[in-house]
Amino acid sequence: MTQRINYQEQSPELFKKLVELNTVIKHGAIEESILDLVSIRASQMNGCGFCVDMHIKQATIHGERALRLHHLAAWRESTLFAPRERAALAWTEVLTRLPENGVPDEIYDRVRTQLSEKELSDLTFEIMAINAWNRVNVAFKCVPGSFDKAFGLDKANLE
Repeated sequence: MTQRINYQEQSPELFKKLVELNTVIKHGAIEESILDLVSIRASQMNGCGFCVDMHIKQATIHGERALRLHHLAAWRESTLFAPRERAALAWTEVLTRLPENGVPDEIYDRVRTQLSEKELSDLTFEIMAINAWNRVNVAFKCVPGSFDKAFGLDKANLE
């Protein structure tokens, strides 16, 4: 696969703003482990190989277990995820593929049993951000692993 254009060079101001959004999110109310899971799951759903690769490596560096990463695509059937993580994953899926009639009250109510209003708001911004990254990376065919050294992802020791 060959990258179509380098959007970082073509739109540096916009790229910088999206990076800044991610920086603010990382210092928000949602723990790093859930941010990792959400980024991977949305990227799987969107078919973004670049982001799946990147976020699996980041999660590995952050100490995430390999089996949980393997189970992420089937998190509903897995016993490896806590209720809070399940709520975040359910919210991720419903916002990544918005239903025709909007977010069902049942999902919102279930998620609210696990997350405060602040946490839910911060999580929503994370989901918005990863979906934006997925869309730009899919549109321009960014090659998985092509920025590993620059982002320090080679430390994950995954090949």
